[in-house]
Amino acid sequence: MHIGYHASHEQFTPSDLLHYVQRAEAAGFQSIMSSDHFAPWSERQGQSGFVWSWLGAAMQATHLPFGLITVPSGWRYHPAITAQAAATVCELFPGRLTWMAVGSGEALNEHIVGGDWPSKAERNARLLAGVEIMKELWAGQTVSRLKPIKVDEARLYTLPTEPPMIVAGALSAKTAEWAGRWADALITVNQPRERLAEIIDAFRLGGGNGKPLYLQAHVSYAKSQFEARANAYEQWRSNAVTAAMAEDLRLTGDFDEACRHVRPEDMDQHVRISADPADHIAWLSDDARMGFEKVFLHNVGRNQAKFIDVFAKDVLPAFRT
Repeated sequence: MHIGYHASHEQFTPSDLLHYVQRAEAAGFQSIMSSDHFAPWSERQGQSGFVWSWLGAAMQATHLPFGLITVPSGWRYHPAITAQAAATVCELFPGRLTWMAVGSGEALNEHIVGGDWPSKAERNARLLAGVEIMKELWAGQTVSRLKPIKVDEARLYTLPTEPPMIVAGALSAKTAEWAGRWADALITVNQPRERLAEIIDAFRLGGGNGKPLYLQAHVSYAKSQFEARANAYEQWRSNAVTAAMAEDLRLTGDFDEACRHVRPEDMDQHVRISADPADHIAWLSDDARMGFEKVFLHNVGRNQAKFIDVFAKDVLPAFRT
């Protein structure tokens, strides 16, 4: 199974992340996944670099393939600008930006440009339009549209040598089923196995049968179980907010307020917490049995160097052929 490393811009400076992806490559991780946010989910996380600037530096400093999750729906990024950014990266580093995951977004990132925050149905319509616009631009077409995203005779002159796959980011079976017909692949996050099975089945039912399945797995590894749990609670309890609520909260402080009653013992529902590498091997083995061909590990604590080194020695070798 392909195991990648997740670079969390919400938690680390771009220069720190550059160091970590170089270390991850040397350790044997097979690719990099990157986030793309304007603000973190908690004041304790404290960072939020601009992914498109960072990608150029990170790709120059490594040889691994990259992917990211973004929102090309016409708020923070117009899809024509996202298409141009991706095309430039693809021309500079052919075959290295292998996929872009797209989602309908969160108010936390998109409200900053001052527009209205519409219903989920409208956001989905804009997302699908954004995907279509990007694909047409990457194909060298001149694109004009009026609704739901206005485009006026846009054309890319620097085209990607190999456009990235469009991967649907889905947290629910309903979204996964809708995305099955237009996405090249699916990515979701670690959830209880029964919910993951529902998401996979829905994606296949909606037209995604035979398409790749990716997983972003939030984990917390440390030298002791107490420290691993403390790291998860300190850095990632914002993940306890429901997806429906997370879409509409506008400020980082709103997430902290929404999580004020979350307890350390509640984190097991949202993060794979263990100080034992054998537990992480077992979780990844279950992922493979469910059909996930790529898993991107996000160690939610700040102990990135220790996590990378231990997994290089004790976890990754279990999945090498």
